[in-house]
Amino acid sequence: MEVELVWLLRAAWIAGTLPILIASIPFSRLTSFHSLVLGFARRGKILQSSSKKFTVPQKFFCHFYAVAVVWTTFLLVTTWLFAYRTVPMVSKPFEFSTIAKQLTGGSHIFSWLRGRSTTMEYRYTVWRSVFLLLLMEFQVLRRLYETIYVFNYSPSSRMHIFGYVTGLFFYTAAPLSLCCNFVPELYSFVLNGVAEFIVKGKSYISNMEFDWWEFVISLLRLRWHQWIGLAIFFWGWIHQFRCHAILGSLREQREETDQYVIPHGDWFETVSSPHYLAEIVVYSGILVASGGADLTIWLLLVFVVANLSLAAAETHRWYLRKFENYPKNRLAVFPFVY
Repeated sequence: MEVELVWLLRAAWIAGTLPILIASIPFSRLTSFHSLVLGFARRGKILQSSSKKFTVPQKFFCHFYAVAVVWTTFLLVTTWLFAYRTVPMVSKPFEFSTIAKQLTGGSHIFSWLRGRSTTMEYRYTVWRSVFLLLLMEFQVLRRLYETIYVFNYSPSSRMHIFGYVTGLFFYTAAPLSLCCNFVPELYSFVLNGVAEFIVKGKSYISNMEFDWWEFVISLLRLRWHQWIGLAIFFWGWIHQFRCHAILGSLREQREETDQYVIPHGDWFETVSSPHYLAEIVVYSGILVASGGADLTIWLLLVFVVANLSLAAAETHRWYLRKFENYPKNRLAVFPFVY
């Protein structure tokens, strides 16, 4: 199950990235394919269509983040409990044996897990996933807040239904990609916990004991690249929030004047889509925090870069067509590069 899920996720990220890369090739015979891919990706101001066929309101963006918050929270809580109860960074063999017996009734399934979990590297892998899911939780919570309180989507703003489905897929697959390497063990842990709760009822919860300090201290035992990744993540996280606040304020002004204006401030001074650049920085931080050894997370980042670069290039062209006085020093998404 673990191998199948990992390769399924990798295949999904590759399948999502390849059409974007092919559409980006400057070859005349690919013009129609380029237009097709762009049609799926367009939304809001760059979706210039008189027909609402195969589109949904852009305010449906909040669905992405509602799903993401619920799913990421579930994965974070279950993975954190799994790590704390079965693979603590500080070994407690007597407590571990007792918990294992309670959870499985001495089944051979958990004996196999216990054999794997005795290695420090496996413990580190599980706790690293807790750390990555915690970063993802910060990201999706902020994005949900922004779609509700920062952005003021116009009733006429639309996005393609394919883009809507892609967004739902992304925010389901991205958190799962951060913990996919031990999903069978996590699945067994959840099933055993549910089974014991059914048998014992409320007494199961009342008898659970947590050392909250140990619950958190294990994260502090992670390696140096986790903290570098954390710094990169919050660098992008803060700038994306600032850029979204700028865009949100412009939408409020547009309601009053019914005109688009050129955004200024923060990273808008160098690129046309700094919120996309910031998101790329966010996921780059997650990659660094992962240690860079997991191909699944690399493919996740490649998809993010390809998808947002395509959208940023189209947004940049729209700005150039719309404003004659558009700043010439601004590029699409990567300063001094593209």
